[in-house]
Amino acid sequence: MMKTRDIKLAVLALAVLVPGLGMAQADKNVWEGAYGQIGLIGYASLIPVATNGTTTTPMGTSFSTFSTANHSNGFAANIGAGYNFAINERYLLGVGATFYPGGSKSASTTATNALSTISGTYSVANVFSVFVSPSYVIDQEKLAYAKIGYTEGTLRISVSGNAIGNFPQQSLQTSGTVFGLGYKQILLGSIYGFAEANYVLNNPKSLSVTTDNNLVISSTAKASGYDVLLGIGYLF
Repeated sequence: MMKTRDIKLAVLALAVLVPGLGMAQADKNVWEGAYGQIGLIGYASLIPVATNGTTTTPMGTSFSTFSTANHSNGFAANIGAGYNFAINERYLLGVGATFYPGGSKSASTTATNALSTISGTYSVANVFSVFVSPSYVIDQEKLAYAKIGYTEGTLRISVSGNAIGNFPQQSLQTSGTVFGLGYKQILLGSIYGFAEANYVLNNPKSLSVTTDNNLVISSTAKASGYDVLLGIGYLF
């Protein structure tokens, strides 16, 4: 008699719980959880800002120096990963990281003073960022999101072919803030496509180099930049 009653109670409990569990599964946001993605096709532009500096001779005489650089434009691609936490059925808050392998296209730079104009090239490599990402769930197949975070990279600059002085490649670590907007669309199962635009504002960074004839060129590296990307990702 006791066993029969226990069985009936267990069946009753399952009858109550199972529909609830099914509803919880149905209500789970498909965008919640971990993801990985690859930006396959993209365009990026780095926009340096002209700055004033100094050139100092071995005798200690200083000249005002005006530094400029052309935009570095070219192909962009990245890899990224993150995790989205559900706030409710419509809003998520995510954390993530992206890395841009390789380097940007080299562009020309000049430093002009009373002695002469020194020409060189620069590029940016190893760009990495971490961010938080508030998102809005349009539906179970569409997601709109924003990004804000910290970014850093390596500025590489070199000067050669100048009679007044040259120096080998110098590396300078840069940092700044990244802002982004994007859209994701489920393509098949857990695979999605995405379109994204990012804007980077780098912090000013002091730069000082010594040429092979002992001229010391001091300036400030200042730049902003942007990229647009199309890619695919996977929801885990």
